[in-house]
Amino acid sequence: MHIAMMEEEVVVRRRWLKREEFLDFLGATNLIPGPNSTEMAIHIGRVRRGVAGLTVAGVSFILPAAVLVACLAWGYVRYGGLPQVSALLYGVKPVVIVVIAQGAWRLGRSAVKSAWLGALGLGAALAFALGADALLTLAVAGGIGVVVHRARIKKARGSGLLLLVPGTSAGATASLGWLFLMMLKIGATMFGGGYVLVAFLRSDLVLRLKWLTEQQLLDGVAVGQVTPGPLFTTATFIGYLIGRGGGAIVATIGIFLPAFVFVGLSGPLVPRLRRSATAGAALDGINVAALALMMVVSAQLARTAVVDWVTASIALISAVLLFRYRINSAWLVLGGAVLGGAMVAARLS
Repeated sequence: MHIAMMEEEVVVRRRWLKREEFLDFLGATNLIPGPNSTEMAIHIGRVRRGVAGLTVAGVSFILPAAVLVACLAWGYVRYGGLPQVSALLYGVKPVVIVVIAQGAWRLGRSAVKSAWLGALGLGAALAFALGADALLTLAVAGGIGVVVHRARIKKARGSGLLLLVPGTSAGATASLGWLFLMMLKIGATMFGGGYVLVAFLRSDLVLRLKWLTEQQLLDGVAVGQVTPGPLFTTATFIGYLIGRGGGAIVATIGIFLPAFVFVGLSGPLVPRLRRSATAGAALDGINVAALALMMVVSAQLARTAVVDWVTASIALISAVLLFRYRINSAWLVLGGAVLGGAMVAARLS
């Protein structure tokens, strides 16, 4: 949605970029980690005004949503146990699960270009489901993509083994420094779009470090979904839960900072990056693994979101409307909030 709005404003209305240039930069965002829509805004700023434009465009795109999410996080912490707030999230969470699954399915039709990539995606899903670290899974998948590509060029047979390595045990304290480093790592290594963020956050903050519960993570994703701006502002919500105002600030800076750096470094190299067959092969492997992570984490979080016949019905209706009729997910989220609130109110009356 954000990309379409940028294309309308920058290419059609203001004519700051030609359509071919816009598509070049859009393709480049898929070759570097981080949130694609944010990186696209940063690319536009860099083209217009260099480093100053890069900074202004990125901050302007992120700041409004981050402030709004921080305010909602404050309300969640203070009033999250009240029926009114819980009712809204009760109806939104099953919709979010369906949106994540639908995003993975839609992107998968383009990402799974061959049978072996499909097999790689299944292997990545199995590895992640059995406890493999999200970053390691993506890295191994990207490496396999390069190996297979080079083997095909040499017309030789090659094989790859997806390592099943469990994540390390929890041991770090939830300090602001650790929080910043964790978000910086995610922002610097996450391919595959905003919804893959959920897999990374669950792997690191819920399972390994135990700073959050699955319920809190899902609530954070729901808040990120219902607010305008990049889904990565979910990190702002989570940062507030962990470290209040300071946590919200360091988490937001940590997860978005790599995007500024990567765009600044890669922008002049866009034509060369897009022509690189090796980079494309690695990206193919990373993309199918990222989509596999999205599907696995949506199934795992469904246990928290779909808890009764009402939430199951909301999820089913959302799936039909998304997959069959392609209704905008924002309307479904709003409908889920209204329906959830109505059902909880009926129970309490």
